[in-house]
This record gives sequence, C-alpha cells and structure tokens, in this order.
Amino acid sequence: MIGIYFSGTGNTKYCTEKFIEQYNGKLESIYSIEDENVIEKIKSSKDILFAYPIYYSSMPKIVKQFIQGNSEMWQGKNIFILVTQSMYSGDGAGTSARLFKRYGANILGGLHIKMPDNIGDLKIATMIFKEKHNKKKIVQADNRIKEVVKRYKSGKKLKDGLTSLSRVMGIANKFYINFNVKIDDTKCSKCAICIRNCPTNNLKIDREKVISQDSCTLCYRCYCDCPRKAIAIFGSKVREQYRIDKYIQNN
Repeated sequence: MIGIYFSGTGNTKYCTEKFIEQYNGKLESIYSIEDENVIEKIKSSKDILFAYPIYYSSMPKIVKQFIQGNSEMWQGKNIFILVTQSMYSGDGAGTSARLFKRYGANILGGLHIKMPDNIGDLKIATMIFKEKHNKKKIVQADNRIKEVVKRYKSGKKLKDGLTSLSRVMGIANKFYINFNVKIDDTKCSKCAICIRNCPTNNLKIDREKVISQDSCTLCYRCYCDCPRKAIAIFGSKVREQYRIDKYIQNN
C-alpha cells in the first residue's frame, strides 16, 4: 500500500507515515499530492491510503480539485481514506469516498483521527491549544492508528464517516466558511516564505505588498510559517503558531 496525502502543517503527513509504517512494516512509499511524481505513483499502485485534513465536513479545495482533475486514474483502485480533524467532522471520509466511487474506485474503509488544531488566531481555538493537551492527542492518534491497522489486516472494515448516519451528520455540520488571508503590512518583511509555501499560489507580491487572491485552501501554512507573525486568517492577530515537531519530538 502507498500513502497519498495533503497536509497543511504536518498533522496529516504524520498520520499517513504512522499508518503506512504500521501497515507495510516500514516507512516507505508516501507521497504528497504536491509531489511531481505523485500521479505516476498512483497509476502504478493498486492499494492506496488517501489522507487529508477536514474542515467540519468540507475537504480542502486542493484535495477535491486533485481528485476531480485526475478522475480517470481512480478506476479500479482500492482506497482507504484517512481524515484528520480537530474534534468532529461527520462524513469527513465520505466527502471523498463519494467522488472516488463515482470514478470507479473501491472504498476499503475510513478512519477519522483527532489531531491538534492548527488554528491559532481565534481565542476559542487557542483555549485548547496547550502543549500537554496536544501531546496527549498525538499519543492517542498513534494508538488509534495501530489498533485500526491491526483490525484492518484481520479483515474488519472500519467505516468512520462512511455510514448513512455520518452523511446526515455531515450535512448538518457543513456551513459557509467566510475567511480571507490578512497580511499586516507593518510587520511583513516581504521575505516571500508564505508565497513559496502556499500550495495553491494564493499569495503574491503586488506593488510592494503581499496580497491574497481567491484560491486559499485554508491549510494555515502561511500563518504558521511567517517569521514576523504578520498573517491572520479567521481572527485578527497571531495567538499561537502551530509546529507539530514541538509535540512529537519525544514520542
């Protein structure tokens, strides 16, 4: 099995690595949807772990576009869907499963994993953005993945986000997310780190200012990677910048 993932700030990459390592017995064959050779790897593989973060019950734009833009290559693939979430998503795995089925794929199962929230510019989010709490979440995620891989190998199918009830709960959990990347020109040094790291080319320098366009996929990379803490998305100021390495270095 190969692991295909999209990860904004590291949570989903981490879970993909753990799943594949448990399943294959070693850490190998893991590719971001942003990798140049990812299409070739998918076409030459039969069994795929497909992983992404979920925002309530909406998958990132970049993930949906990747699935739809390569619709012909999913025919006959066996796909297990892993979704990372902060608290709850409803039909997180189901959002992509329905697309994959439309394009001829066989869905092997779904798994929802709770990981630390990377949203650090909202007070309500940073209230639970504590080091001890986040480390505990990652330990729980590790244990959950080990348990699921063991069950999966024994022939038991996991259906997180794939049931009819999940679909109903997912519909109830969707809402319009109104956001826009905000850059504080008084702090911004024009270092262009955010521009280089943006997976959708949403940011650019125009008239000596970094500006946001209309293709943000809400990955929070620009927010978390800005050395000057000049970027906010939902809120108005930086409260915490997320670094997964801070929580996994001793695991």
